[in-house]
Amino acid sequence: MSEYIIMLKNFLDSEGKLKQFPAKRKMKIIALFYLAQFFEAEKAYSEQEVNLLLSQHHTFSDPATLRRELFDFHFIDRTPDGRVYTLSSPQPTMESFSL
Repeated sequence: MSEYIIMLKNFLDSEGKLKQFPAKRKMKIIALFYLAQFFEAEKAYSEQEVNLLLSQHHTFSDPATLRRELFDFHFIDRTPDGRVYTLSSPQPTMESFSL
């Protein structure tokens, strides 16, 4: 996790929370790698649980955007009805994004 903290130093507060979501693609993806680390493998999460988990790791009060981005970039999966979220397996790699 420390490698992500170093790369995201300008986006994290003193507690390691994202204080803004990066606009540039590379940093956005690194932020998503950072956030995905807080999910437990094979654990099922409700949308509320995902929002709560994400809210514990950012300060700009927008868990919906973070949840959507994690899903869009294949860090998390969800059931077709959107009720259950899980950590994707396998997880994306830096190489899969050509980073």
